Amino acid sequence: MHKISISKELAARVPGLQLSCIRCDVVYEAVNTQLWAEIEARIAEIAASVTIEQISGMPAIAASRRAYKACGKDPARYRLSAEALLRRVVNRHGLYQVCNVVDALNLVSISTGFSIGGYDSEKIVGEVVFGIGNPGEPYTGIGRGELNIDGMPVFRDAAGAFGTPTSDSERTSVTAATRSFLMVIIDFAGTALLGEATVLARALLEKYAQGGRVEIEKIG
Repeated sequence: MHKISISKELAARVPGLQLSCIRCDVVYEAVNTQLWAEIEARIAEIAASVTIEQISGMPAIAASRRAYKACGKDPARYRLSAEALLRRVVNRHGLYQVCNVVDALNLVSISTGFSIGGYDSEKIVGEVVFGIGNPGEPYTGIGRGELNIDGMPVFRDAAGAFGTPTSDSERTSVTAATRSFLMVIIDFAGTALLGEATVLARALLEKYAQGGRVEIEKIG
């Protein structure tokens, strides 16, 4: 696994921050019908029990929003991925079907409220540091185009920024050629739920993406 660390600046602003990093070999599938059936069942449960007003108060979402404010970013304007997914679910718009690897990630996210990064680990260059975005720093988000990451928590490698809790980047995105996958679960408050999310993520990757040679590291 790539060496992953948290910058001193980000750790000072968000002292409870913890990451759970899962790297494994995967077998890409455009559609996994069993996984999608599980996702649709979970979507139905959430839509029937959660309101839009309750989402921002969920522990993981609330902690993430506080972290964005501490770093200088407006979480209402630059919505966290987990919050955006949950709002789609509660508004009964469903989720986009991407591929088995990303769909598994999204299932963990809507089940826990954690924003989660998912990357083709072979596209990551050298060591990874989770820090704070700079003014004018270039970043192209998946399906979003150029994204202003100034003041946003951001993952960087030797080639630059490649991941945020709002949107992952095109540069390290999962494709049909992906064979090695890195999932990073971001817990801005350091809760016990992070361990449960990690167990769920590993189980889903092993069950639906033939996850092998699994490595797990907790940071923070």
